[in-house]
Amino acid sequence: MDVKGPSREFLSQRVRSIKQSPSNYLGQVAVEMRARGRDVISFAQGEPDFATPEHVKQAAIEAMRQDFTHYTTVDGIAELKQAICRKFKRENGLDYTPQQISVSNGGKQVIYNAFQATLDPGDEVIVPAPYWVSYIDQAILCEGIPVAVPCLQEHGFKLQAEQLERAITPRSRWLVLNSPNNPSGATYKRSELAALAEVLLRHPHVWVLTDDMYEHLRYDGAEFSTIAQIEPRLYERTLTLNGVSKAYAMTGWRIGWGGGAKVLIDAMRKLQSQCTSNPNSIAQMAAIAALDGPQGFIAERNAIFQQRRDLVVDGLNRIPGLSCPRPEGAFYVYPSCAGWIGKRTPEGKVLANDGDVAAYLLEAAEVAVVQGDAYGISPNFRISYATSVDQLEEGLRRIRRAGERLTG
Repeated sequence: MDVKGPSREFLSQRVRSIKQSPSNYLGQVAVEMRARGRDVISFAQGEPDFATPEHVKQAAIEAMRQDFTHYTTVDGIAELKQAICRKFKRENGLDYTPQQISVSNGGKQVIYNAFQATLDPGDEVIVPAPYWVSYIDQAILCEGIPVAVPCLQEHGFKLQAEQLERAITPRSRWLVLNSPNNPSGATYKRSELAALAEVLLRHPHVWVLTDDMYEHLRYDGAEFSTIAQIEPRLYERTLTLNGVSKAYAMTGWRIGWGGGAKVLIDAMRKLQSQCTSNPNSIAQMAAIAALDGPQGFIAERNAIFQQRRDLVVDGLNRIPGLSCPRPEGAFYVYPSCAGWIGKRTPEGKVLANDGDVAAYLLEAAEVAVVQGDAYGISPNFRISYATSVDQLEEGLRRIRRAGERLTG
């Protein structure tokens, strides 16, 4: 008997309306190609190549020895929430109580919980582009409408106050800010955040989700500010998100948090109690050690990241057809490939868009990059330079050779 499996129509409209994370997908493609014997260099995934600090790992080991391996409070143990409150006060000048903190399984879940707790069908989420891919799809999953606002390279890929004013409607629920930005590395100055805050003060129905995950990854003396710090009148309307993934090289530990109004945090806790329950108990103890322990290694690693950034930016700008600004934060560059659009590959295929460029680099040069279309601004692609100098230099050589083979 011929028994067919369920069709795609069996899946919910919610799942069918979103895409898999492009960076995760391309990272997996690179792994699979390597398994088939291809020598692929992956610049796709945003993950520090440094080890988790030793004192953090020791804290996790001690937690296991003490049998701290059972359920905890749904949205984080009191000790971790207190450490997060100390961090907010020490580094950002923000006063939160533990009752205003929600700890989740990474920053992604903080965003999902917040959107799920506040969005009704048709509510709008304003997202400056280029954007981290999950903002858009999480808004869609929560039946919201993402409103992407293109931010031009000539403005440093940063949202302008007049753009925000035009984007706000009666259905606007959230503005998402991400500084330093993934994928562009753009970092907002105090004056730029203050200008956005002035707009928001005129529209009290719009809340702000500020994703500060790359807070500590800054170069050339760039300063960091977060919007509730700049404009205290937005404090009650701001969810300030952060975590240990990037600065502490703890991506796999899955600890993120948000600080905000108690009414929002309570709703997020209720949601989390019905989906994942508590974050990993051992990872929570490790996060306390990260926040309260030595911080000097961050500056040391940033110096290495800055050297890598300069290597990649300078190398890309020497390749005809590519143009790459020098970002002040994160560990990404977002070069324009406008000079390659319309050219032909050796096989005769015309590169019509940045998706074609990324596919060409993967197949012809064995270099994985993420196309700009995934981030809302084209024609560009994203490179993560959180990898070794040897890999970066070889990847740049391959990209240059691929460019030299284009015609037309």
